[in-house]
Amino acid sequence: MAMPLIHIENIVKKFGPFIALNGVSLDVRAGEVHALLGDNGAGKSTLIKVLAGVHQPTSGKIFIEGKEMHFRSPRDASDAGIGTVYQDLAINPLMSVTRNFFMGRELKGPFGTLRMDEMNQIAHDEMLKIGIDFSDPTQAVGTMSGGQRQTLAIARAIYFGAKVLILDEPTSALGQKQQMGVLKTMMRVRARGDIAIIFITHNEIHSQLVADRFTFLALGEVIGSGSKDDLEHDEIRRLMAGGVDIGDLAKEIDQVMAEASV
Repeated sequence: MAMPLIHIENIVKKFGPFIALNGVSLDVRAGEVHALLGDNGAGKSTLIKVLAGVHQPTSGKIFIEGKEMHFRSPRDASDAGIGTVYQDLAINPLMSVTRNFFMGRELKGPFGTLRMDEMNQIAHDEMLKIGIDFSDPTQAVGTMSGGQRQTLAIARAIYFGAKVLILDEPTSALGQKQQMGVLKTMMRVRARGDIAIIFITHNEIHSQLVADRFTFLALGEVIGSGSKDDLEHDEIRRLMAGGVDIGDLAKEIDQVMAEASV
């Protein structure tokens, strides 16, 4: 089996006495979507912030292509090939597609002038590669749909060297049609074969549509993992619920309701 593009080994993150992550390990390979699942407070956000260089782990190791990495800042993680697309996207709706695409990394000519024609062409071409055709990349991002903005953020991360693409709840604030557009974009990126995708989601259906493998967190620990072929639907539901059996939970709720009606 090929070496994982990213290997996370026994990551622990403490905030004072609180243990947010407790020995989390994870492998993600190029050309696959790895769904990271769990309820609120499971540790998903903390883990991606560790990978993105926002937090430094208390202990544990991160390897990219077999090389151990030490991220002291988000820039360190970005330079190493970690591209993180957060829910807020870090996009300015008043600026154009091109200006958002190159925000902070503009191409400049003599005397600091912006090479707008070249940037417009690059932004157009890179968006087209993953399925969005903008005839006018100078249009304001505020005129775009939520799904198109997600695609812009993904295309930007890939163009600037992301080997590992972390998508934080990319479909959560979108309508059904836009959700499907984002999932299709993920599949186009996956088909390239050279990028590992970590897909953080609460949506069981979306994870089963696109993910090759799953890792489930609860209270900062891995409680289960496996490939799509390994896990039955009921097992995925149980693990997404933090390891609680849905049938047992339903019985407990029925009991509470019965007691409340007495």
